[in-house]
Amino acid sequence: MTEDSQAISRRGFVRAGIGGTGLIGAAALGITQGGFAQGVESLGAGTHTTGPEPGTHVMPTVVGEVDHAKNGFNPTAMLTDFDGGKVSTLPSGQTLREYNLVAQNQTIEIVPGVEFAAWTYNGRIPGPTIRVTEGDRVRITMVNASDHPHSTHFHGVHPGLVDGVFDMQSGVVQPGGRHTYEFDAEPFGLHLYHCHTAPLAKHIAKGLYGTFIIDPKGGRPAVDREMVMVMAGYDVDFDGANDFYLVNGIPFHYDHGKHPITLRVGEKVRVYLVNILEYDIANSFHLHANFFHYFPTGTSLTPAEFTDTIALMQGQRGILEFSYKHPGRYMFHAHKTEFAELGWTGVFEVSA
Repeated sequence: MTEDSQAISRRGFVRAGIGGTGLIGAAALGITQGGFAQGVESLGAGTHTTGPEPGTHVMPTVVGEVDHAKNGFNPTAMLTDFDGGKVSTLPSGQTLREYNLVAQNQTIEIVPGVEFAAWTYNGRIPGPTIRVTEGDRVRITMVNASDHPHSTHFHGVHPGLVDGVFDMQSGVVQPGGRHTYEFDAEPFGLHLYHCHTAPLAKHIAKGLYGTFIIDPKGGRPAVDREMVMVMAGYDVDFDGANDFYLVNGIPFHYDHGKHPITLRVGEKVRVYLVNILEYDIANSFHLHANFFHYFPTGTSLTPAEFTDTIALMQGQRGILEFSYKHPGRYMFHAHKTEFAELGWTGVFEVSA
């Protein structure tokens, strides 16, 4: 974080840029009310908008682009980079999947010109999407390359000695140390992992979390596209309140005029959605002009709900399945609108 940004309060820092009159703040942060990319034609049937005309109302976004190469990760690629690990077979015939996680200090440019002193697994936020099959043996070696104690706590069913909570024996790793967590993957579903070292809120808010998918032995029904979205926030002035909200590490990334997610009409999509947002009670997901089948925690192959909006507490997660009937440009975002205005928003661009 820059020295200048430390001097700006949370509300003055961001709201100045989106409130309609605070253009000085907008310039400092690069936040604009105009979100349409020049020359991008709306895909909506019968609508052909090419730019922000007078009276046009669009969501806030930011001007410019963060340096993804310098950050070391790109949220577009992270949608689909499932990590199956190093695979081998144990003498018992059981599949072994091995992973390495490195906890480290890292500076991340979260919006153009605003850097954040993060803690990461493997240099990215969120950490790698670990994907295994129910019954696999999972072996994860964590190296602590940072200057703070860290751990890796997995959601799922496993012995207490690999829970990553209480002490060095159970997986709290001192700077310069390493620890191996090993357990059998159960139950199938969508889970997560995160640092569980005190102060826990700070360790999560600074970026130490990731997705842990356990597929059923027979797999899930086939779909055309699968993607991961991890909902979180950034407290850039460290006052215990979030200044930005996001999915997959960078606010506004999937926005109109930036990196919308392209789909085709009728394409069946599965989204693994995880909420690890710190400092706020809950988070949410809303899909425009569509409904989705919802599988809470992914532990059943039968959907529990058909809806267009869900709310999740921290640690809650679920699987969404949907397809679009019509071509067009459709938003997805937190339906806590403050979160959407501060970065948790994106667009599906659906072609015929």
